[in-house]
Amino acid sequence: MSNTRPSPEPRSAYRAFIPITTRWMDNDVYGHVNNVVYYSWFDTAVNGYVIAQGALDIHAGASIGLVVETQCHYFSPIAFPQKVTAGIRVAHIGTSSVRYEVGLFADDEPMTAAKGHFVHVYVDRAHRRPMPLPPALLQTVQALRA
Repeated sequence: MSNTRPSPEPRSAYRAFIPITTRWMDNDVYGHVNNVVYYSWFDTAVNGYVIAQGALDIHAGASIGLVVETQCHYFSPIAFPQKVTAGIRVAHIGTSSVRYEVGLFADDEPMTAAKGHFVHVYVDRAHRRPMPLPPALLQTVQALRA
C-alpha cells in the first residue's frame, strides 16, 4: 500500500459528467456537505448514467449491482448551495464486477474537490449470485474505461 496521498484531478481525467444538486440538508453542523453524502453522489452518478444509457433496468432487469467496496478522498469542502458535477470513468472491468471512479467538481472548478471509487458486483436479481455483465452494460462501461 502506498503512503502517497492522492491528489486532485482535472476534468479531463473523466469520461462522462453528471450534474448533482446539493440540498440544504446535505450540510452538517460544520457548514459543509457531510462525508456520507459524497458516497450517495457516487451511487447517483454511476447508476444514473448506466440507467440513462439503457444498460441497467433497476425495476425488471435480470441483474442488479451490489456495492462491495468504496473509498473517498476529500480535497476541498463543498457546501449548499454549490453546484456539483460528478465525473465518472471505469478503472477495471471483471467478469461480473466493475470498478467505477468518480471525481466531484464544485461549481466550475477545474480540479476535483473529492474523488473516490466503488466496486459493483453484478448479481442475478433473484438469487444474488454473481453473473456475467450483460452485453449492454459491458458496452456502456467499456466506453467509460480510463
